[in-house]
Amino acid sequence: MAPTDETAQVHQQTSPFGTTPPAPPPGSDAAGQGARMPRWLPRAMVLALTLIAVFQLGSWAFHQLIGLLINILIAFFLALAIEPAVSWMASYNMRRGMATFLVFFGLLIVTAGFVALLGSMLAGQIIKMIEGFPEYLDSVINWINSTFHTDLRRVDVQDSLVHSDWLRKYVQNSATGVLDVSAQVLGGLFKLLTITLFSFYFAADGPRLRRALCSVLPPARQAEVLRAWEIAVDKTGGYLYSRGLMALISGIAHYILLESLGVPYAPVLAVWVGLVSQFIPTIGTYLAGALPMLIAFTVDPWYALWVLVFVVIYQQFENYVLQPKLTSKTVDIHPAVAFGSVIAGTALLGAVGALIAIPAVATLQAFLGAYVKRYDVTDDPRVHGRRIRRPTPFRARLRGLFGG
Repeated sequence: MAPTDETAQVHQQTSPFGTTPPAPPPGSDAAGQGARMPRWLPRAMVLALTLIAVFQLGSWAFHQLIGLLINILIAFFLALAIEPAVSWMASYNMRRGMATFLVFFGLLIVTAGFVALLGSMLAGQIIKMIEGFPEYLDSVINWINSTFHTDLRRVDVQDSLVHSDWLRKYVQNSATGVLDVSAQVLGGLFKLLTITLFSFYFAADGPRLRRALCSVLPPARQAEVLRAWEIAVDKTGGYLYSRGLMALISGIAHYILLESLGVPYAPVLAVWVGLVSQFIPTIGTYLAGALPMLIAFTVDPWYALWVLVFVVIYQQFENYVLQPKLTSKTVDIHPAVAFGSVIAGTALLGAVGALIAIPAVATLQAFLGAYVKRYDVTDDPRVHGRRIRRPTPFRARLRGLFGG
């Protein structure tokens, strides 16, 4: 009997293992399913593009506002520095706004008086140097003629200097740079005004700012924030106290030197050196030492050299002896940590970072210290830096032989 078409089709669909594979559903196309886009892919692409756009926008906004953020950070630490004085005046039923105004007004009067006194002194010395410049030039020319057997005259030197290309280019560059200097001065004044306004608001509205910050936190977190705020005030005040003490020591030391050399305006120059070297980080030391050297040069050029040597030696003494000791006692951080924090702050924010690095690190260290669990240290000689001597096999044999 010949097989029919149906039995032949059944034999063709039967697998060699005796089982029949399931037939695919009608209308299905495997190739079409593999080429179809998943439903979640468009949404994921839109979400990824949105996140990238938001990140780019936030990065652009951060770079545009970095100057304002740094000014606000400086203003915040300045408000922390004057917080003890404002709180003390407010304890006598004085409004915080008036107390903050009086503190800023006192700082303004002291700064303006010092700048006016220093400016008048500097102007007088510059006039004196200009009037005595021909005598200095004659002395230099006489020394060159006697040493190198030349025949130079002051008139020839002046004519060659006036008609030189170097002087003409210097005058042209100076004329074009006046606008740049003016723009920098105006920008500096605007930054100073911004810092002053923000620090005034932070100090005058300190309680309101703390209430606004605590209102969005649970009670346990509120206590932590208030404690961190109090620690920041104490550490910032201690840092300024240490800086003021170092400025006093530096001023006294430089006053003794300048007075012994007979340099005029020694008290004002000593105050200048003390304040500038301590409250202008990184370049403050060089700015502070340049002015006394200039004034000492008008008296005797060798005195300027003595001032330079003393400034360098005293700076090393202050960096490695005085500053670590005072900073570790007033701010209560290790000298190495203080030195490293200044380097890190300078690398991150420049001069501003160097100025606020120590109080910021001290605040963070004191705040985190309350949450670190400490244990009693075991009485081990290695804790005190002494090694435990263990007997070697050779020593043990010797002790065995001699009955030790």
